[in-house]
Amino acid sequence: MCNCFWQTFEIFETARQKTKSANSISRLDPGLRRGDEGGRSAKEWPLAQDCQTPTAYPPQMHSSDPQPHILKSDAFGSIAIVRDGERVYIRRDISPAHWWLRGLARWAAAREARVLRALEGIDGVPALLKWDGEKLDRSYIAGQPMQIGQPRDVYYFRRAHRLIRALRDRGVVHNDLAKEPNWLVREDGMPAVVDFQIAWATQRRGGLFRLLAREDLRHLLKHKRMYCPQAITPVERRVLAKRSWIAGSWNATGKRVYKFVARRLFGYWDNEGEGRVRR
Repeated sequence: MCNCFWQTFEIFETARQKTKSANSISRLDPGLRRGDEGGRSAKEWPLAQDCQTPTAYPPQMHSSDPQPHILKSDAFGSIAIVRDGERVYIRRDISPAHWWLRGLARWAAAREARVLRALEGIDGVPALLKWDGEKLDRSYIAGQPMQIGQPRDVYYFRRAHRLIRALRDRGVVHNDLAKEPNWLVREDGMPAVVDFQIAWATQRRGGLFRLLAREDLRHLLKHKRMYCPQAITPVERRVLAKRSWIAGSWNATGKRVYKFVARRLFGYWDNEGEGRVRR
């Protein structure tokens, strides 16, 4: 439900600012026309650097360029890749957020900061560098989002499973691993996970926590079935076949509302990893 609420807000704001967004995208990729987001093949996309969607890749940076390169900008603020001398990191800035959404944006950023603190030291998770109530800086992870990197090696998914277990052992569930852009294929072929805005960190490992942790695993297995189907085990098939009541409720209610608002009212189709396409 939290994810549905968040996505619905983004749809409304994207519709209001579509002209501004189109101009921003054109500056990042002059060859990209409005409506082309879903039309390019994976081979045509450049290397993604820990970004949110494939339509927001940063241009090539130079060490003399002091300005951050915006990866994403919406009603909740902006996300940019920043080069400060030899240091490169990701910055979430809530100061550009609309005044009536600033409290919610601050709550989400604080939530992400709390989760990243809980996950400190885990390989494949960004490290929290700073959170001052307005700007959240986290470490930069070089790689491609899953839908571009398309991991075909079973070892990637074994390591991804270990990564999910490491999150669970720290009392964290991600809650948004169905989206391929939240999975990175790093330069060494290993997995990484980003975007912890709606993750949950808790000391209590009750029934709800276990249910959500299972959903994290089920979403990973769906990606494995897509990219490495020959490696799916019988046990994993049973996990995939058994959806939780949370997944069933979302598909029956929240997802339908989200699709209606996005597609019928504003003409946006969220392709779960290929970016929003306007039709």
